[in-house]
Amino acid sequence: MLIYVADPMCSWCYGFGPELQALLNQFPEQSLHLVLGGLRAYNTRVMDADSRNTLAHHWDQVESASGVPFDRRLLAREDFVYDTEPACRAVVTARSLVPALAWPMFSAVQRAFYAQARDVTRADVLIELYVGVCGESGLSHTATNFARSLESDTMMAATRADFRRALEWEVQGFPTLFAEHGGHYALLAPGYTKAAVLIERAHAFFNAADRSP
Repeated sequence: MLIYVADPMCSWCYGFGPELQALLNQFPEQSLHLVLGGLRAYNTRVMDADSRNTLAHHWDQVESASGVPFDRRLLAREDFVYDTEPACRAVVTARSLVPALAWPMFSAVQRAFYAQARDVTRADVLIELYVGVCGESGLSHTATNFARSLESDTMMAATRADFRRALEWEVQGFPTLFAEHGGHYALLAPGYTKAAVLIERAHAFFNAADRSP
């Protein structure tokens, strides 16, 4: 199993997405368990000019390192509150309703935010993304069920539980990727890591874990 601790509104997690997908393609037998980290959860402050400039610098670094595209129109907004909790909760909700949709939903939120400049702090945007993910997966969309679950106390509590888990595991930053097999664990990615390195580390870990008593 692969355990991914991340936030869909973390730019380095966005850059890491293609690398992780390449790893998943190499190890289709390994399930992926997402733990939402809460990068800037419950933030209420509107981004000021300094914050927008700092964010733009981070995005430039990620784009240069990974090649993923960025649409920077959101950085021009003077009313944007960078609260990552709703996006994390949307992924937790998708995971609760259909576990296999957690990673597709996570990726859809990333693309919407970074490549399309969509405001993924908005429930209506998140509902639309979920419907799209359901359609791509060949499932009949359940927008009403998702919307009701998204705003429920249960999903809010489940999201907080993910945040606590990341803290309990002393995760130092996002993305962080672990591998688990037969009760053995390994840290595959303490931050942005290229696919070739991930694949090499995963092969070494799973081979060694298979040989362990």
